[in-house]
Amino acid sequence: MKTLEDYNIDLGVLFKHQELIDVPSVVDSVKETWANRTLTQVNDSVVRLGMVEGEFHWHKHDNDDEFFFVLSGRLFIDLEDRTIELGPNQGTTISKGVMHRPRAPHKTVMLMVETSNIMPTGD
Repeated sequence: MKTLEDYNIDLGVLFKHQELIDVPSVVDSVKETWANRTLTQVNDSVVRLGMVEGEFHWHKHDNDDEFFFVLSGRLFIDLEDRTIELGPNQGTTISKGVMHRPRAPHKTVMLMVETSNIMPTGD
């Protein structure tokens, strides 16, 4: 299984409460084709910003649901029996235990909301 470093996933929280979060600046600072930045923590969850192009690997989260919301581009989330296609301003929640594979044919920017203890690369 690939690691956090393979996808450039940073689990450190970038912004404290009451601090301005400038999404375009974060996006502009990332040059990799697959990277996640943890923007902020909200109670027991985190909000992550993903800048993605290409395929993630098949994985699941045994104990955690995961919410995806596309800001720009197009995200496909392959499930075992179908594919969910998300465009700008569209989102979906993947239930815990469901095998899935996010992929983006072109650069896509998305928000993810998930528990702070989730392992983004899967269980």
